[in-house]
Amino acid sequence: QVHLVESGGTLVQPGGSLRLSCVASGLNFRLFPFEWYRQAPEKEREYVGSIAAVGTTNYTDSVKGRFTISRDNVWNRVYLQMNNLKAEDTARYYCKVTYRSRDFWGKGTQVIVSS
Repeated sequence: QVHLVESGGTLVQPGGSLRLSCVASGLNFRLFPFEWYRQAPEKEREYVGSIAAVGTTNYTDSVKGRFTISRDNVWNRVYLQMNNLKAEDTARYYCKVTYRSRDFWGKGTQVIVSS
């Protein structure tokens, strides 16, 4: 069974940085692309970015230049480095992988950007 666990969320001041982590199990990690999503209160879940199996990344416009996704194929982790955080980045952040045509999600980690 595929299992994803996010961590690293916390309260951070505007302009600050944070690194989220997603550890995956139950699949051959290095073969799969992973995605990050977020959901702010009373808003729909939105795509943040993704990383392909070969390491190519893609980002939604609102985080380009501020967020960086990376992966560690030894420790089966995907990272979301977030810099210059803004209040509008406040959300619960989720990791997602599609395995055998089924989407698997973690439970998310909460990021609050506030002074």
